Amino acid sequence: MSTAPSTTTDEAPQPAAPAPKPRGSWAPLRPLVLRLHFYAGVFVAPFLFVAAVTGFLYAGAFQAEKIVYADEMTVSAVGDARLPISEQVAAAREAHPGGTVSAVRPSPEDDATTRVLLSGVEGVDPNHTLAVFVDPYTAKVQGALEQYGATGALPLRTWIDEFHRDLHLGENGRLYSEFAASWLGVIALGGLVLWFSRRRALRKLRGTSGRRRSLGLHGTVGAWAAAGFLFLSATGLTWSTYAGANIDELRTALGHSTPSVTASAGGDHSGHGASASAGDAEHGVGLDKVLAAARAEGLGDPVEIVPPADASSAYVVKQTQRSWPTKQDAVAIDPASGEVTDVLRFEDHPVLAKLTRWGIDLHTGVLFGLVNQIALMLLALSLIVLIVLGYRMWWQRGRGSAFGRPIPRGAWQQVPPQILLPCVAAIAVLGYFVPLLGIPLAAFIAVDVVLGEIDHRRGRRAQASGVDAG
Repeated sequence: MSTAPSTTTDEAPQPAAPAPKPRGSWAPLRPLVLRLHFYAGVFVAPFLFVAAVTGFLYAGAFQAEKIVYADEMTVSAVGDARLPISEQVAAAREAHPGGTVSAVRPSPEDDATTRVLLSGVEGVDPNHTLAVFVDPYTAKVQGALEQYGATGALPLRTWIDEFHRDLHLGENGRLYSEFAASWLGVIALGGLVLWFSRRRALRKLRGTSGRRRSLGLHGTVGAWAAAGFLFLSATGLTWSTYAGANIDELRTALGHSTPSVTASAGGDHSGHGASASAGDAEHGVGLDKVLAAARAEGLGDPVEIVPPADASSAYVVKQTQRSWPTKQDAVAIDPASGEVTDVLRFEDHPVLAKLTRWGIDLHTGVLFGLVNQIALMLLALSLIVLIVLGYRMWWQRGRGSAFGRPIPRGAWQQVPPQILLPCVAAIAVLGYFVPLLGIPLAAFIAVDVVLGEIDHRRGRRAQASGVDAG
């Protein structure tokens, strides 16, 4: 199975031990699935190869980040008591007076530094923040690095993340990853179906050599990794450009979009927003009382404090732990009184919102930490192996048309209507919601129809020549 051009013995019959022909309603459908698996393997595999290599690097970047930025992320010595958050922020502002305090992440562990996030800093990407690392025991600034995203990715992981997502080509580059994610699940599912239909024959290929051995290994590895590929495909599409937008619309229509805490302070708070424009995070009661109020509502570490955006807004304190068990509660706190004005518990999120959150976190390697990251690296390696094996089989075949035999004319007519019609309907719906699957699929079918017609006419001419010669 899988992402490479796995052409089975149907495409290149071998003289010895021919595989038994499939029986039943599956028989006419199998060549169509095989052909789609082959086309997708040939043309989509290069994109999947890039996604697998960059995904492997991204999964390993979490641990590499801890080593590369150890001086910034950890304190040199654990003290007896932590200083107030307001003093730590003041130290960061003194070292980096430019920009605006957009968030503060208090030290979540005894040996971890506090991060003060500044936005609008000159020389920093507008989509990133400058993370200033402060020792919570001494208020010593240990360094500053650009940070991206809710998971707090630092420069190394950010660079790899963007390479995996868009090849550093911007929005147009995101089409590559969406194209790969759109087809990964289809190729995996098609390969899995082919493997189950021929698993007895594939077992006999063990111990053989050449193309048959490659085919057996390709099918076995693909069958074991198929579930992981289907998961990566589905979750990868949730934040893609086109399919992701359709998924968001569907979730919204079903009332399962991700909720957010109400950040309106209420009342008259004129004057409290002025300090925000000056880049000061201290509004009203200040950061220390705001953090204490959030703790009283049960928000344990790690948390992020977001200062009010303007005079009518509240502080927002939200948990940022995406590992299991997930901590994603949030509260809004009035800057004038320090009272909690709104509470949002993760347990109250709609089911699809929770599944989306867990799916994305599992896809990015944070839900189960190191175990999660190792599993992703193994999946990426499996994908790379399958692609190499697929192209090796294609090369080993070494005869006939470079793109194999097209589907014979009339093959669609042999598929029972009770199977064909639901399949066509499912493909049409899937193609609409996942356009980078639907458009290439239409192209593959069109190309194969043309190749089939050319093959048919050649056969007729050869037959006519034989009759004339006779």
